Amino acid sequence: MRRIRVLIVDDSVVIRRLLSDILAQEPAIEVVGTASNGRIALAKLPQLTPDLITLDVEMPELDGLATLTEIRKDYPKTPVIMFSTLTSLGAVATIDALSRGATDYVAKPANVGSVAAGIQSVKDQLVPKILALCPPTSPPVAARSGIGRPAMPIRSAAKRPATLRHEIVVVGCSTGGPQALEAVLAKLPADLPVPVVVVQHMPPIFTGHLAARLNQVCEVEVAEASGGEVLQAGKVLIAPGDHHLELVRKGPYAETAIHQGPPENSCRPAVDVLFRSAARVFGSGVLAVVLTGMGRDGLTGGQQIARSGGVVIAQDEATSIVWGMPRAVTEAGVSEANFSLNAIAGEIVRRASLGRRAPVLL
Repeated sequence: MRRIRVLIVDDSVVIRRLLSDILAQEPAIEVVGTASNGRIALAKLPQLTPDLITLDVEMPELDGLATLTEIRKDYPKTPVIMFSTLTSLGAVATIDALSRGATDYVAKPANVGSVAAGIQSVKDQLVPKILALCPPTSPPVAARSGIGRPAMPIRSAAKRPATLRHEIVVVGCSTGGPQALEAVLAKLPADLPVPVVVVQHMPPIFTGHLAARLNQVCEVEVAEASGGEVLQAGKVLIAPGDHHLELVRKGPYAETAIHQGPPENSCRPAVDVLFRSAARVFGSGVLAVVLTGMGRDGLTGGQQIARSGGVVIAQDEATSIVWGMPRAVTEAGVSEANFSLNAIAGEIVRRASLGRRAPVLL
C-alpha cells in the first residue's frame, strides 16, 4: 500500500522532531521532508510532491499565512493542516488561514500537564486528520471540487403536510466546516425567516473568532452563543468551544443553554446534543443540515429529529473535505437528500420559506 507522503514545515527543531517521531509510528504515513521556514518549504515542494503538508502559523522569513498563499497558487488541492497555538492570536491566524484555503488545523498542546500528554494530544488530533484527508481511494480532484455541481438527491424527500413549517435550522460540521459554513451562511439573506444554530467542532477562543469572521462576510448576523439568547429569525448562533449547546423552551420563546456535560463522540460541543434538543423543542419544525466532517457526530441526534417528523439533509461526498458525518446520516437512511455545497443555502431558504413569503437569495 502506498504511504501518505507528508512534509512538515515548522521553525522549531523540537516541533519538527516531535511531529516526525509521531508520524514515523504510523505504517500508512511517511515523512518525506521537513522545512524550517516557508521559503525552504516552497523550494522543496516540486521535488518532494507531498500528499499533505503540516504548516506552522508563526515562522520567520515567510510565515504560515504567506506560505499558504503561495502553496495554493500551484497546489490548490493539496491538504494543508495548520499547526496553531491555543491563543487569541493563534486563533485569529488559524481562521484567516482556513479562509485562505487551509484544509484543517491542529492545536499545539497547552496546560496538558506533561510532555507525554502533549505528545499524545498532538497524535490524537493529527493522525486521524491525515488519514481522513488522504484516504487510499480518494475521488478525482476535479470531482471533489464540486464547482458548479448540481444538487445530488439520494432519495426523494418525504411528504410533509403543507401546514408544517420549519421553525429552526440546526447545522453540524467538523473538518472543513469553517469553509463550508462560510460558503453556506454567506448566501443566506438577512431576512431569513428562521434562526440558525451551529455546532462546529472547535476549541475555546477559536469559535468566537470564527463567529466574528462569519459576521463580517454574511448578511445574516452571526455570533458565538453565551447561553440565554432568545432565538431570532435571521440570526446565527455558534456553540462556544468546550461547551455543549442545547435549545430549551422558556414560555413562548426558545433559548440557548450551554453546559460542560461529558463529551459525546469525543466532542464538546457535540452535534448530537444540539440535534436532540432541537427535536425536543421544535419536533417536526426542525431542518437539520450535516456538513463535512470526520466521524459520526450528528447521527443519533439526526435519527431523533427524523423520528420527531423533522428533516435532515446532508452535504454530498463530492464537495465534502471529509465525507464522514454526512456519510453516517446518509447510509443510515436519516438524510432525505444530499446536496452539493453550492446548493445547500438555496435549499435552506426554499425549505424555510415553505408556507411563508420567500426571501430573495442573491
